[in-house]
Amino acid sequence: MNLTAGGSRVEARPRLIRAIGRWGLTAAVTNGVVGSGIFGLPSAIAGLTGAASPIAIVIAGASIFVIILCFAEVGSRFDDAGGPYLYTREAFGPGVGFQVGWLHIWTRLLSAAAVLNVFASYLAALFPWVGTSSGRAITITVAIALVTAVNVVGVRQAAWAVNAFTVAKLLPLVGLVALGIFQIDRGVLDTQHVANPRWTEAVLLLVFGFGGFESGVVAGSESRDPRRDTAFALISAMTVVTVIYVLVQITVVGVLPHAAASSAPIGAALGVLLGPIGITLGSIAVLLSAYGWLTGFALMSPRIIFAMAERGELPRLMAHVNQRGRVPDAAIIINSAIALGLGLAGDFGQLATFAAIAKLGIYSTTCGALIVFRRRNDQPGGYRAPAGPLLAVGGIGFCLWLLTTRSVAQAWFMPVMLAAGAAIWWSTTRMRRAQEPLAFHDER
Repeated sequence: MNLTAGGSRVEARPRLIRAIGRWGLTAAVTNGVVGSGIFGLPSAIAGLTGAASPIAIVIAGASIFVIILCFAEVGSRFDDAGGPYLYTREAFGPGVGFQVGWLHIWTRLLSAAAVLNVFASYLAALFPWVGTSSGRAITITVAIALVTAVNVVGVRQAAWAVNAFTVAKLLPLVGLVALGIFQIDRGVLDTQHVANPRWTEAVLLLVFGFGGFESGVVAGSESRDPRRDTAFALISAMTVVTVIYVLVQITVVGVLPHAAASSAPIGAALGVLLGPIGITLGSIAVLLSAYGWLTGFALMSPRIIFAMAERGELPRLMAHVNQRGRVPDAAIIINSAIALGLGLAGDFGQLATFAAIAKLGIYSTTCGALIVFRRRNDQPGGYRAPAGPLLAVGGIGFCLWLLTTRSVAQAWFMPVMLAAGAAIWWSTTRMRRAQEPLAFHDER
């Protein structure tokens, strides 16, 4: 309880609990990046650049690392929930911050819908009933209900689940590398020949494959020491992810003939190394990876909604924190309900592309925030990126290049969502201003 100025007692508003440590935050970032995509990515990259595809991964990893360093410095300045929404709000004002948060919410919701469908599709390969209309609907509903329940119980349980799934999803990839890296066949490499390599397209696809790290740092209010741990988590996680991606790609193109023709290259490569059981293990690995990603989604995405609701930019209901678990339960449930609805509606492959493009707006504005904070020099963080402003300019230029190379069919989603966000921002701002005189009158 707290005492008011008049001496009366009022219930203190429950606060979020800081339960995510340095390694838990690192796992959350890793989990946000390594989703189900890595289990199909090797064939797509092999089809674009052939046996040299590991080099494309190194190029893309180095490019995205520029943006990672910007996130590391900016993120180390804050200890509240919100991630890029909070960073850009403090740098550019509430209007820009709202748009970044709005885009971030929808990138996560659309990605979750796609992952739910991937999860159901791979489970159907093991249990055909899941492939029926009712089986798919029940599977998707149960999957999202379970991750929601874990997150509503408490952040500690959710963080433990993310840690466990992060390890579980990495084990098959590490196992593939351990089994196949010393069995690379020159003859198999020759089958990966591509007459006209498309390096630009490969790098673009891989940049999307490296996305998701921006969501791993959203729960600042529940991290034990975000100013110290954010940079460590981002840099460590993305280094590990890049190394794993490169080694997996080397192994796949070295043991799986004509890798570009495979729709499930990890499972197919395990099949070459282990026989039929390898294909089954590959399917189980996809399921673990997809479900692990969904667990992280239910942990991190509601914190964006919570942060925006706390500031009156979304309905106040979404800022509710329950007394027992000390988690934003309303935001968690609403977030999962929308993802479930999108997932049940059908295949969201195109919408997943929209989500990936929208990430570029989040990346570029966060890079811009670094320049603003360096000029202000009023809130030093726990990490300072070398040549930070230069890195930020490079990151912004890289994002703009990616955006300008997109087709109208791919890019139209961004301005439409920004226009919708502007309309919501205008209406909520107007409502807050209308309520301010009432609040002043009540205080009098």
